Amino acid sequence: MNIPNTFGMDVKAKLFIEYYSLDELRQVLREHKGEPILHIGQGSNLLFTKDFDGVILHSGMARARFIDDETVEAQNGLRLDDLIAQLTDMAYCGMEKLSLIPGEVGASAVQNVGAYGVEAKDVILRVNTIDVETLEERVFTNEECRFGYRDSIFKHELKGKYIVTSVVYKVKPGEASATREEIIQTRMAKLPTVGEVGSAGSFFMNPFVPEEKANELLKLYPDMPHFPVQSSNSQILKSSNLVKIPAAWLIEQCGWKGKTLGGAQVWPKQPLVIVNADHATPDDIIALADAVSKSVKDKFGITISPEVNYI
Repeated sequence: MNIPNTFGMDVKAKLFIEYYSLDELRQVLREHKGEPILHIGQGSNLLFTKDFDGVILHSGMARARFIDDETVEAQNGLRLDDLIAQLTDMAYCGMEKLSLIPGEVGASAVQNVGAYGVEAKDVILRVNTIDVETLEERVFTNEECRFGYRDSIFKHELKGKYIVTSVVYKVKPGEASATREEIIQTRMAKLPTVGEVGSAGSFFMNPFVPEEKANELLKLYPDMPHFPVQSSNSQILKSSNLVKIPAAWLIEQCGWKGKTLGGAQVWPKQPLVIVNADHATPDDIIALADAVSKSVKDKFGITISPEVNYI
């Protein structure tokens, strides 16, 4: 069975199963206990490097409901942008800056997606899950998720141990349509359209460097964009006096914008993105990513890391 993935890689799984209820999910986990299992959303933010010798799970649960006037629970298989569109149409705000981010609700909590100064952690109240081993439900508070920059506990200590089944977000009444439309137009102008051009969205994470390192670089590159970050903004950023430097700027300064390697390309309009331009193989994507990372390291002494997960 071909594995759905936004990079357009021709990869297969031994078995692909879509479930439509928690009972169905439990049954699948019982039947395939001990086998390699990978739960995916849209297949964005993933690079399959080879066929998957196991079970790929996908949720067909895609509903949302209001718990109260300022709390909405969305099931894991609902596309994040569809949820935001629904909320905007109902005159609710709080999530509109996350518009058009590819992926589904479940992944928004695992990845702590973000854009334009807002991260999923800013609007998540709690995350509902199922323990893969015991099949019991467990609720994680925002704090227990240990959210960081494009990060959460589900990517590290609890990777593969829990499946996010729904996410509870805080929203509030308010007009957000103008902001949502502005975000959509901005993203469409810079980023490839998922489904038309193979990509995983942003490929690299923005690096954070000590203030001293940033000041050294500013002497050489006075126009370098930089953004001081308080450690309290992310539980992953333990040190104070950190500065975020846009990876896109670093990559562009190294001359990679629009460049190709094999069938892979650094997107001409946004160098943070790597695309499947011409029947790229996983090796093409990885080779290009490694070459870009090496250039940035050699020129600036900064390590940029993939946001995309290699499977």
